[in-house]
Amino acid sequence: MEIRILGSGDAAGTPHVGCTCENCTYAHNAGIERLRTSLLITHQDHNLIIDTTPDMRRQLLQAGSPRIDAVIWTHGHYDHFMGFGDFYRVQRIPPVYGAPEVLESCAPVFHFLIKEKRSVRVYTPFFTCGLEVTLIRVEHPDTYTTGVIVTDGKTRIAYTSDTNEHIPRESLDLLRGADLLFIDGLFTQSYKKVEKHLNYEEAVALAKELKVKDFRIVHMSHIIPFDLPYQGRDGEVFRLK
Repeated sequence: MEIRILGSGDAAGTPHVGCTCENCTYAHNAGIERLRTSLLITHQDHNLIIDTTPDMRRQLLQAGSPRIDAVIWTHGHYDHFMGFGDFYRVQRIPPVYGAPEVLESCAPVFHFLIKEKRSVRVYTPFFTCGLEVTLIRVEHPDTYTTGVIVTDGKTRIAYTSDTNEHIPRESLDLLRGADLLFIDGLFTQSYKKVEKHLNYEEAVALAKELKVKDFRIVHMSHIIPFDLPYQGRDGEVFRLK
């Protein structure tokens, strides 16, 4: 499997429009960004995308314009699904997988475009792109939200999506020991704690508690400096055997 971080930022991205804080200024001067968080997984010449962000067109161009074979939506916040319209007049519209509650929220927006809507209940494995995928429940008040476990039978990739620290035990058990974990970390502890998300320090602590082999923090706001360890970076690629 090859996994590419298409974006590692929060709903607003970094740099923020009009922001002159130290981190946004650094990003401007360095010519770097954190686009909205999304993952691209390539396996046996098939491409699976987790979350179609408002930056999807640019993310896919930067990734070499791969043809997407399947989409997974984790929840109904605009920064995780509103880019689906970028498939229009570009390629055959890929099937969309998601929990029933997620598809009920997102699919009506693209009723004119979606050809195949595939509802999958959490903790029920399904197969796409030659991979076994399991949606897991995470806690992101007040929106029904899932994480994703992906395996090719040899390696296991985990993605928490947006979540706070109250992840159900059944989900934690499936995250435990993953070869590679992508985990939400919105702010630093010194800035503030929000109900809907892990902060950076909580994400690092949870990843270590889960004894994963490697991990990256994603869904980071402009409050997160660019020199902290474990942070995911747009365009970062992992090749797992």
